[in-house]
Amino acid sequence: MSGRDVLVRSVRGQARRCAAGAALGCVHQLGEALVPVLVGVVVDQAVAGRDGGRLTVWLVVLAVVYVCLSWSFRLGAKAGERAAEESAHTLRLAVLRRVLDARGGAEEGRLPGELANVATEDAKRVGAVAMALMSGAWAVAGITVSAVALLVMSVPLGLIVLLGTPVLLWLGHLLGKPLERRSEAEQDRAAQAAGAAADLVAGLRVLKGLGAQQAAVERYRRASRVSLAATLRAARAQSWQTGLVLALTGGFIALIALVGGRLALDGSLSLGQLVSAVGLALFLLGPLETFAWVNAELAQGRASAGRIAQVLATGPAVAGGDEQVPSPVRGELRLRDVRLDALAGLDLDVPAGRLTGLAVTDPACAEALLSCLGRERDPESGSVELDGVPLPRLDPAQLRGAVLVAAHDAALFDGSVAANVAPWEEEPAGGAADAPTVRAMAAAHADEVVRSLPHGAATGVGEGGRYLSGGQRQRVLLARALRAGPPVLVVHDPTTAVDAVTEAAIAAGLRDFRRGRTTLVVTNSPALLAVTDRVVLLDAGRVAAEGTHADLVRTSPAYRSAVLA
Repeated sequence: MSGRDVLVRSVRGQARRCAAGAALGCVHQLGEALVPVLVGVVVDQAVAGRDGGRLTVWLVVLAVVYVCLSWSFRLGAKAGERAAEESAHTLRLAVLRRVLDARGGAEEGRLPGELANVATEDAKRVGAVAMALMSGAWAVAGITVSAVALLVMSVPLGLIVLLGTPVLLWLGHLLGKPLERRSEAEQDRAAQAAGAAADLVAGLRVLKGLGAQQAAVERYRRASRVSLAATLRAARAQSWQTGLVLALTGGFIALIALVGGRLALDGSLSLGQLVSAVGLALFLLGPLETFAWVNAELAQGRASAGRIAQVLATGPAVAGGDEQVPSPVRGELRLRDVRLDALAGLDLDVPAGRLTGLAVTDPACAEALLSCLGRERDPESGSVELDGVPLPRLDPAQLRGAVLVAAHDAALFDGSVAANVAPWEEEPAGGAADAPTVRAMAAAHADEVVRSLPHGAATGVGEGGRYLSGGQRQRVLLARALRAGPPVLVVHDPTTAVDAVTEAAIAAGLRDFRRGRTTLVVTNSPALLAVTDRVVLLDAGRVAAEGTHADLVRTSPAYRSAVLA
């Protein structure tokens, strides 16, 4: 996909509105061009001849023309603006669908703020191309009518318009090239600055804890300065383009007026025709200025379309199958000779309906395993299966409904505790939690968090959960994972920020809540591993030992070092 493809699809999707807006706009331009012609006729037939009756008739005709051109402009502009907004909205949805695609990939190498900038500012600029093209059609209609009228009055004047306008358009296109390049750079730098700002806000609590606020502010300041410099370069390019086009247009209009004056002096034009010629020359300022604006809009639209095309054309991070998830899901996971990053030929069986613990000597092994199970990445080699079906054959969206990977650093959203625990449910009146949510919060020991908050489960957690402590956020996140109730649940270090007593209570709650369903707990916490049915130790990317927590404590030095040290 290219930027041209994005532009073509964007305009084609609004073809009806664009056609209606262009037709109405052409009617408006026809009326605008007829006004100086009719004024010239009035001068020749009514004013010069002192005929009051004819003057009245032509004034009525002028009034009708003004009414028609006024309403056609209103309706045409309305259609154009609607087309631009609908086009931008469609592009925003397309970008969001790509970003939210279950196969992933769009976020690779891009900050969240950069993607947000593409979905808003770039989509808006590409949507504006629809209005720009309609305005260009209006300008063409106005120039064509003016040229025909001038040809009827005087062949030299008509030829000047017909031959000079294409030259002006070509020069305007050439002058728009630097603007296009600088506009693309401007949007790139603005997106990077937006991404840096979003990154800074998201990690503000950590930065304060490290005392690194000043370094982070300096990082954003540098990105902002680069963005400002790019914006100023684009603004200078636009001002030069606009100024030069207006100067060329002014010279063109002056030439028409000069030739018209000389023709009037030698008697080739009547007084009324001279008035019409000067009026048409002044009217041409509007269409020619419109062409300058259209060139600038198209230059910016092409640059933004290229950025949108890059996002839409990004390849998926994982292969997307189309098979349905087995129904019912037993929940048996099997990994054979899986190699990815720190995993070096991992063979692992997670039995259905059991609570399995997974301890690691290298945290990189846990990260790689979670990426495989969550379909964020596919193994370099080997296979991962759910109930005997390889994961790449399954629809990724359905798979994530069957196998939920709850990372320890997952995000909370701005809203109440209840809305964060069950975001897919309609929030009850007053923000109170429903019965299943209450049970999930009790199992995760998040009910204690609710009791400590001023408005209970209806209390807002703030953006990213910043109103909660680290331990409170972890308990709310675990409650959300439990409330989802997937057939297979994989949780990663859900209790690293809570005290030992709370951790023991969470371990018991997790075991009871998930009884009879497949659960994999990736952790080195003795309290959590002690309640599992079976524990697997990963060392050097492979299974080094397995058994109950008590057995491994007695028999495996590597396990004792990883879990009890």
